[in-house]
Amino acid sequence: MNPDNYLYLAAVLFAIGAAGVLLRRNAIVVFMCVELMLNAANLAFVSFARKQSSGGTPNLDGQVIAFFTMVVAAAEVVVGLAIIMMIFRSRRSASVDDAALLRR
Repeated sequence: MNPDNYLYLAAVLFAIGAAGVLLRRNAIVVFMCVELMLNAANLAFVSFARKQSSGGTPNLDGQVIAFFTMVVAAAEVVVGLAIIMMIFRSRRSASVDDAALLRR
């Protein structure tokens, strides 16, 4: 399969994630859309690395960057879900609009 097809898929997934972040109000849905955008970026990294590989020697730079992005995403999940749970406990809502009320 052509690596360009993977780049098109990554662009579509990133656009879906960006639309979800901009249009939705539920914090869990926004959080999942951010994860979708990170996965699209990982797919693009691996696709670009595969495009740049020469002959029989594979270029592993994209896989290494994708691995570190997954580590950062795992840390984000831990911190983000803890914040969402604290907002839900105090406000009984997972709405992004209610998060601004926590400054008081």
